Amino acid sequence: MKIQYLAVIFVIIILPMSLILSAYTQNHISTLNLQELYDSKLDTATYDAVKAFQLNTINNSTSDIQNSKIRDIEAAVNTFFNSIASNFNMVGYNSDILNKYVPALVFTMYDGIYIYTSYTNTLTDVNQGNNSTYKDGENLAGLKPYIFYSCRYKTGATDVVITYSLDNYIQIDGKVNNQYIHKDGYLYNPNDIQVNGTNVTYRGVPIRQENALKEMLPDGNEYTYLKLNGVKYYKDINSDQWFSLLNGQKKPQGKFLSKYETTNDLAIKFFTEAKEFSDWFYNHSGLSDLRASDAVDEKGQPLKNLVDERSSVVYEFASNQRIFDNSGHIEDPASVFNNHRLAVIRYTIEKNLSIAIANYNNFTKGASANFQMPNLTEEEWAQIMNNMSMISFLEGLNIGGKVYNGYSIVNNNKNQEVVSENSIYIVGSDNNYHMVTDKDLVSTVTPKVGYMNTDFERKSVIGSEDTTKYYYPRRELGCYGSIVAHTNLDVESDSVYEYLGKSTNSSVASVYYTALARERYSSYKASRTYDTYTEDFKE
Repeated sequence: MKIQYLAVIFVIIILPMSLILSAYTQNHISTLNLQELYDSKLDTATYDAVKAFQLNTINNSTSDIQNSKIRDIEAAVNTFFNSIASNFNMVGYNSDILNKYVPALVFTMYDGIYIYTSYTNTLTDVNQGNNSTYKDGENLAGLKPYIFYSCRYKTGATDVVITYSLDNYIQIDGKVNNQYIHKDGYLYNPNDIQVNGTNVTYRGVPIRQENALKEMLPDGNEYTYLKLNGVKYYKDINSDQWFSLLNGQKKPQGKFLSKYETTNDLAIKFFTEAKEFSDWFYNHSGLSDLRASDAVDEKGQPLKNLVDERSSVVYEFASNQRIFDNSGHIEDPASVFNNHRLAVIRYTIEKNLSIAIANYNNFTKGASANFQMPNLTEEEWAQIMNNMSMISFLEGLNIGGKVYNGYSIVNNNKNQEVVSENSIYIVGSDNNYHMVTDKDLVSTVTPKVGYMNTDFERKSVIGSEDTTKYYYPRRELGCYGSIVAHTNLDVESDSVYEYLGKSTNSSVASVYYTALARERYSSYKASRTYDTYTEDFKE
């Protein structure tokens, strides 16, 4: 056979294969590009929703009220769907179609989660009436009831439920030695706090009584304020009355103790109460010997170990380790308590989210998509468990060579609900505000007072004729090296606690711990009401 014949046969065989391989490769590239595009659009919509939640809570005078939180979250959900519809409209999907491919949206809060998903309306015919908006058995979408980061422990005569949070605040309900208890508070190693009247130290650092706190309001005047249970109360500059703000309007609140016009001792109150609670917990409660293996589910069965995406055990609930071991610092990131706390948070999110997504399949019968909980990485779980976050899911979209199943995680690190270790900014002698790990605070700048990071954000109120007025409660500027560029920060320490423990400037630690304690004492707790503070703060 002549060589040209072999060449022709070779071309006949190879050319179709090359064309098919080229088409397959190009289709695969197009699929990957489309997946990357969809990931970007989902991230954008999730970020928009988180930003909307931030703005609403920062500018909402009642962001501490549970109903207001729900409204803010529902507004964030609407922002998400509007954003994702706008982004996906360019690739042929409208909002009605996209809603069917979002099995769940998760909002991780201070002590629990909200899940936005589909549910069945169970309103009975008797109660719904003739003018009911929704019908019994109708499939709807909305927020499920709030789910706390709770865990049940059962051993001997002890049967309690402990609710955890994003810090070391816990709530205890149940029976210890057949005696019912209901307690809540911040848990510390009692040896870390020393109280002698108004002289208080934490980890050997003095906690200060501060001068009265002040901030600017929309009218351009500076007011003394006292923050209780998430609400700021301001001293009227023209009378002895105090008021709160609601939608920019002054709401009279009566007379507070006169000392808060010149001083603020909330940090001292915080550590004093934390000391009392921690002493009770370790000395009298009978709870300090609880083990991870005592954790059970709602049926009383031992909890299963947590595993990662490779099925490796990341937390062993069968462990005999004491959960509340106080041989070290309770609040340190590596403590036994902290590891267990994070495991409970993860278990709560995993369990309830898996149920929500699995149930979503019941609302989409006949659809080609099979919605399921994805395997999140350990880095992603760390991101979720240590911050308020939003998790969004978009599943079942056809992108050519495969079905798109994506999720997005965006943290919310500026809010008024969680006072984390990184929520405090320090105002220095240079009239700038700094992150606590700014190297200048231990060398050239004297730390003066700490505030929440949200206090430096621009706020808005609706004025007359529906005009929006913007203002800054605080007039200090952000330090370029720590707030803007992050180039002047200590990065060798794993936590703020570790950094301050090594710091040679105790004044930084004193200012920081005082501000952290004051803001945590002032933050909203569902278990506390206005009446809680009546005796201490009202004349």
